[in-house]
Formats: sequence, C-alpha cells, structure tokens
Amino acid sequence: MDASGSSSGVPPGRGKRASPWVPRIDPFFPRTDHNPQELKSWARRTGFKPHLSGDTASVLSDQDYADEPQAPARLDLENGIRRGGNGIPRKPEIEPVVGRGRNGAEDGGVEIGPTAPRAEKEKRKVGIEPGGVGIMDERREAGHEPLLRVKSDGSVRNGLSNGSAPVFPVKPDKDSKEEAEKDEKGVEIDFFSDDQESEGPSVHKPPSDFQSALTDSPGVMLLIFYGIQHYLSLAGSLVFIPLIMVPVMGGTDEETAAVISTMLLVSGVTTIMHSYFGSRLPLVQGSSFVYLAPALVIINSEEYRNLSENKFKHIMRELQGAIVVGSVFQTVLGYSGLMSLLIRLINPVVVAPTVAAVGLAYFSFAFPQAGNCVEISIPLILLILIFTLYLRRLSLFGNRLFLIYAVPLSVVIVWTYAFFLTAGGAYNYKGCNSNVPSSNILTDGCRKHATIMKHCRTDVSSAWRTAAWVRVPYPSQWGSPTFHFKTSFIMVIASLVASVDSIGSYHATSLLVNLKPPTPGIVSRGIGMEGLTSILAGLWGTGTGSVTLTQNIHTLDITRMASRKALQLGAALLILFSFVGKVGALLASIPLALAASVLCFTWALIVALGLSTLQYTQTRSSRNIIIVGFTLFISLTIPAYFQQYEPNSILILPSYLLPYGAASSGPVHTNSEGFNFALNALLSLNMVVALFVAFILDNTVPGSKQERGVYIWSDRSTLDFDSASLEPYSLPAKVRPLFRWARWVG
Repeated sequence: MDASGSSSGVPPGRGKRASPWVPRIDPFFPRTDHNPQELKSWARRTGFKPHLSGDTASVLSDQDYADEPQAPARLDLENGIRRGGNGIPRKPEIEPVVGRGRNGAEDGGVEIGPTAPRAEKEKRKVGIEPGGVGIMDERREAGHEPLLRVKSDGSVRNGLSNGSAPVFPVKPDKDSKEEAEKDEKGVEIDFFSDDQESEGPSVHKPPSDFQSALTDSPGVMLLIFYGIQHYLSLAGSLVFIPLIMVPVMGGTDEETAAVISTMLLVSGVTTIMHSYFGSRLPLVQGSSFVYLAPALVIINSEEYRNLSENKFKHIMRELQGAIVVGSVFQTVLGYSGLMSLLIRLINPVVVAPTVAAVGLAYFSFAFPQAGNCVEISIPLILLILIFTLYLRRLSLFGNRLFLIYAVPLSVVIVWTYAFFLTAGGAYNYKGCNSNVPSSNILTDGCRKHATIMKHCRTDVSSAWRTAAWVRVPYPSQWGSPTFHFKTSFIMVIASLVASVDSIGSYHATSLLVNLKPPTPGIVSRGIGMEGLTSILAGLWGTGTGSVTLTQNIHTLDITRMASRKALQLGAALLILFSFVGKVGALLASIPLALAASVLCFTWALIVALGLSTLQYTQTRSSRNIIIVGFTLFISLTIPAYFQQYEPNSILILPSYLLPYGAASSGPVHTNSEGFNFALNALLSLNMVVALFVAFILDNTVPGSKQERGVYIWSDRSTLDFDSASLEPYSLPAKVRPLFRWARWVG
C-alpha cells in the first residue's frame, strides 16, 4: 500500500481488493490537518518510548529500530509492547507500510506478524472500536499466537496491570460454540501503551465474579449480610490491639473492655467519614498496626514503666497527645496538596518493603506470647491455615465460608475448646488463684503457673462481671491529652508510614474493583481525611490512629464485595455495638494466647500483602531485587542493634517487650534528651528504617518506569481524560460545591 492508501501488493492467500484504510483510520488521528503521506508511526506521534526490561534502563532510538535485524513481531503480555522474535521491543505500527513486509513479501496491509496461506476456519475478524478499521487477521501459524491488548470494559482484569488496559492472547482454536460466537462479533483492541490512557468514556462495571459493585445497593438484607461479613473477616485487626496494649499499660480488664468499645465506635465513625469525604473507596478504617510498635515504645519508656498509680491513664493521655500531633501533620500533608507531589516519589519498590516491615516488626512478640499455652495456640494456627488454604475453595450456600470467616470461626472453635479445658480443671493448681496479680504471688510454685493461667484460662478476665450493659465512649474519657516533643515526633513519622501504606492500598483497591486509579488530588483528599479521623481516635483515646487497614485488600478479594453502602451499614452496626458494654467485655475475655495466635496469621498476612505490591514491577530486575532485599535485611538488623541496649529499670521487662525499650537507653547521645529518645525510638522501629532506606534507593538508583513499576495515577490535564471514569470518587453532590476551590478534591 502506498502513502495515499492505494493497494500496492496482495496479501498472501487473498485476492486483490480496494483498501479501506484511509477513510477508516480516523480514530487514531484526532487532528484534522494530518497528512497521511507523512510516514510516521503511531508510536512516534504519541511519544511512546518502550523501555527494555531487565537490568537496563536504556531506550532504543528510531535508528536502532531501523538497523536491527527484522524478526517476527509479537505483543508482550506483561508490558503491552511490541517485541520481535529476539525479545527486543518494537514500536507498534498500525499504518500501511510501503514496500516489503517483514515476512519478505510485498505487503500493503497492516503488519501484525508473519503471514502465510491459512485454512478458512483459522481466519477471524478483528474490529477496532469505535467504528475503526476492520482487520482480517490471517495469522494462525502453529506456535505464533498473537497477543492483543484488549480494551478493558470492566469484565476482565489483568492481574499484573498497574492502571493500564489488560492484554490477552487470541486463541487460534475455539472449542465451544459460545467462544465462536464471540469471535464473530470481533475483539476490541486498544493499541495504547502502558502510560497512555485510552480514549472514550469509561463506565464502571464490577468484575464478573464480584457480588456487588462500588455503587450497588442490592437490598437491605443483603447489605446487612455483606456488611457483617466484611467486618467479621477483619475482626483480628479491629479488636486485638487493645488485648496487647492495655495489659502492658497496666490497665484492668474493665479498661480493656472500654478501649475495645471505643475502637469499635471510632472505626465505625471514621469508616463512614472516609466513604463520603475521603477517597470513597470501599476501605475500612480502624486501629492500624503501624501505630502499635511506636505506642509500645512510648509505653515502655523509662518514665512510664516504673509508675505504680494510674499508670494506664498517664500513658493513654501521652499517647492521645502524640497521636493528635501526628494526625495534624497528616491532615496538613493531605489537604495542602503536598501529598499529590510526594506520591511521585512513592512507588511499589518503596511500598512493598515498608508494609512488609510492619508485619515483621512483631516477630519477637507474636509466638512468644502464643507459646505460653501451646495446647490452644497451635490448634488455632493450624485451624486458620486449614480454612484459608486447604478449604478455601469449598463453597456452602454460594459463599466460601471457610475462607471468608476463617478467623472468627477458628476463634469460636478454639475458644470453646479452651472453655472445656478450663472447666475440666486442666489449669487448676493447688493453692493458686488466677485472679491474684503476679507481683503478689509469694510461693514459687504458683508464680511458675501464673503465666499459664493468665494466658490459657477462659475465666481469668473479670471484664464480663464488671462491665455495664450500656456505656457510651466519649472524648477525653481518660483525661486531657498531654503533649511532649519526643513522643509527638515519633507519631509524626508513624503517620508518614501510615500514609505510604494507604497509598499502596488506594491503588491496589482501585484496580481490584475495576476503577481507574484515583488522581493525585483524590489521594491527597483521602490522606487528609485519614488525618482527621486519627485526630478523633486521639481525642477518644484508642491508643492508636484510625487509618486504612492493610488487610482491606485481602478482605475485598475473598468476600468479592465492594459495595460502599454495605460498608457504611456495617460501620453503623459497629457504632451500635460500641454502646453495649458487654460486647467489649466479651471480646476482652479472649485468652491472650488465643489473641496472639490470631496475630501470628494477621501479621504474616501483612508481610505477604506488602510483598505482593512487587507484582507491578519487573521482579526479575537485579535493581529491584537488591533494593528490596537490602531494605528488608537492614530494617531488621539496624533495629536489632538499637534493641540490644537493655533499659535500666527497677522492673524486669518481659523478653517480648525488650525490643520496645531501646528509646530510653539507645546508643544516640546528644545534649537534648528529647531528641535522643525520639531518634533511638525511630531507629528501633523496623518500618521506619525500611521506609527511608527504600525511599532513598528507589529514587536515586537509575531505572525505567516499567522496571520500577511506577504507579500510574489518573491525570485530569491529559487530552483524553474522561471525567465520567472518576465519578465514583466524586464528593457527594451537596458537598462538592463547597470545595471547588480546593485542588485536593481531585
């Protein structure tokens, strides 16, 4: 075919016919003054520059493409770029090519691979939407199956996608009649590159296996069911933090129940706020494990560990003040628009080791606590693994009950088992009383069994007997917050780690529920709202901030439920339960060994979710392998160095708390005691070390965007931007006009 579109060659195996190329190629040339005689490829006009995968970041020039040996072309499944038979990326060409095609024949058609005579049954018609060029694909040679980028319509997702359209192979043989009918209708092809957005309006459709989409309202009963289901799958993250923190703070069983009720209230309120005014993604807000390690460092500081009177309230007020200051920083970071600039430097190679380090931070705490009662902890861990791995595909009543309710089902079964052990006298020791504090036990025999009774017995907690039926949590219920620089600075950095965690959750969730990634402004709006909700958590006294839970992604994946209304209804039920004091008391009665066993699984899941972020990168790249591996190792060994400085204390700290006692006795010594405390504390936290090491390395070591897996966020400034595709992120109609002036609205 010549430059004007007339046919100059006959494709092998077909008769000569008039070419329809010129009048039907318009969708790829939005400019009306385009001259078809300019022999420029589509890739050159759009500025697409494919990068080499692997260890190099170099880009082939146009001359490189012209000089290299020609080979049969194909489309790469992972990267969506044109590759030759030798693995070298090629620019996609959709215009007629003058002269000889790459198969050695005079060809005037669009070249998509080697051509040869084919049987009639192997031919298929491919349509390019909308109203584009009709291409008769004759490429059906054995072992040469073309990989085509399919324009996403919401019904399919590419598991390795990072915000771009998925790609799928076109199968040469169709065994079923349904697939043959689909072939007759044609396949939509999107030739856009990974960093180019497709044209045309985008309509949100849920993946085919999702029970409800983001904006669905399937009915009140189903909404209640979906909401309860969603929160039950997150039970371990919502209620087990107080079971760890409050006893270490010197709190009573009644205070543990009160903190659990407060967490339920704050989680419900903040989830509703985030679903209306934050990112609007189906994400539950709650007490994050990002804040647990910094809180344990403050709790075990020298000035608090030796307190005897009102120890719990003194420490809680200090935590409240620190969380409020850190949350104000997070609010300013989001609503000022600074986060929309910072996310350019935060990518999967930074997010993955940072989130993984959050789970790894508690390896010295989890099983040492669970191991105090192995007859409970081992069966519970095994039961969770059986439900989540071996029975995950078993479906009852149309739901994968064992996978979705693995944690609550396992807890109920093993808790019942522990009750029968307690009732049967398995933990009865002559002359010993489980209700007597360990410090008041005089006999050596009872002191030896005190830990077993405390961790294993189901009747050791007095929360059920002392808790009121109705109790409404209120701000400053433990007293007015206190503010100090050294603790506030720790929580400021913790809020930064929580923001990085949330950025990864926003992007992964948007792809999971088949939405376009949010704009940087929407991300900033979500981070700002998380700062506001954490301020509420600080004022109410939960001991931690209230931000997006990392486990949300796993919950969405197993429940296949993305309805925003279901989350809101479930959050409303949490608020109602928080007013019933006996609910918090029942949860506070869970044996410590049982709670620690569940957290063994939960923290391991966080590690896995963090590392799964690397799916967006080129995982075989030596650059990424070295950065992630070094970051994880250094995030374990540097804190271990600081944690070896044992604190000077009258009371001997349990071994599982020693890693959190380095702030008061670490190796950093300057003229400022507050600065010494803050720096020793931060360098003893795994996730803080991981964040700064990965951030510096990823942004200083050269690497292509494809290699680094750079997050692709929606951009309103592009010419092909479709505002309808971001409608699910929009603020409610009545609120939207009030914030038109703000850039962070998105």
